[in-house]
Amino acid sequence: MSDFLPPDASALLSAWSDRVRRNREQVEHRRLALRKGGDFYAPVSSFFRADPYRDGDATLDALRALIRPGETVLDIGAGGGRYALPLARHAGEVIALEPSEGMREVLREGIEEYQIDNIRVVEASWPYDHPLRADVALICHVGYDIEAFGPFLEAMEETAERLCVAVMLSRPPPVRADPFWEAIYGEPREPLPALSEFLALQLSRGRLCEVSFVEHGGIAYQTEEDILHFLRQQLWISEGTSLDEQLRKIVPQHVHMEGGGIEFNADVGVLGIVSWVPPQQTANESGRTS
Repeated sequence: MSDFLPPDASALLSAWSDRVRRNREQVEHRRLALRKGGDFYAPVSSFFRADPYRDGDATLDALRALIRPGETVLDIGAGGGRYALPLARHAGEVIALEPSEGMREVLREGIEEYQIDNIRVVEASWPYDHPLRADVALICHVGYDIEAFGPFLEAMEETAERLCVAVMLSRPPPVRADPFWEAIYGEPREPLPALSEFLALQLSRGRLCEVSFVEHGGIAYQTEEDILHFLRQQLWISEGTSLDEQLRKIVPQHVHMEGGGIEFNADVGVLGIVSWVPPQQTANESGRTS
């Protein structure tokens, strides 16, 4: 009988890839709103604006505690700068790597508005073709839909001089659209991997991680139209179509008012801040102490 206790990294990476692939193939059958190769995040990029001087953000506080003043931080998939902008006030430099033109535009607007001059914006996907070095490599809500996640993590570890950090939810953010997907398309959404799968994967890769859990505030939606923008993007529905009319009818069943805004009823679970020392740094430390 096989011993199932030792985790198998190749098997878990394959399972991660298979889950992402099934989700992607399901989406490709429904893709209506954007042509293949379009900027997926452009319609919702404005939701990723955030005040770099904000207080009460538990995720941001946890990241500041992990990053030493003056360090260089590589923010992979920096989006509109939700964390890149405030972390730049604490770090020596933030390298904000972001493939979406819409997101980069929001990020640059934030840089100009708040006069933050130590963010370097890099237009690229990850892994990046050119070598980058940083004290800390960071991903925030990135990875859920990365099919080739093994090479992604290896490149992240090769870049980090001191620490790697991943911010992940126990249920991926698109899960908020799952009830709408099933109601409109008549089939359940293929689930993406998230925090628990990531922790199992890290153990299988021999990475001993520190994990802290913080309160997740999420993105606040001010109007029902904001909710519809998000859902059209997730469901690949064009505005004004029959599917859009169907979507409008069912939205009130799945949202509620909270603190002056609108929130989804679907629970995205707990948020974990996962940090680990890259293997080359662990090897260096072992060599110094032997």
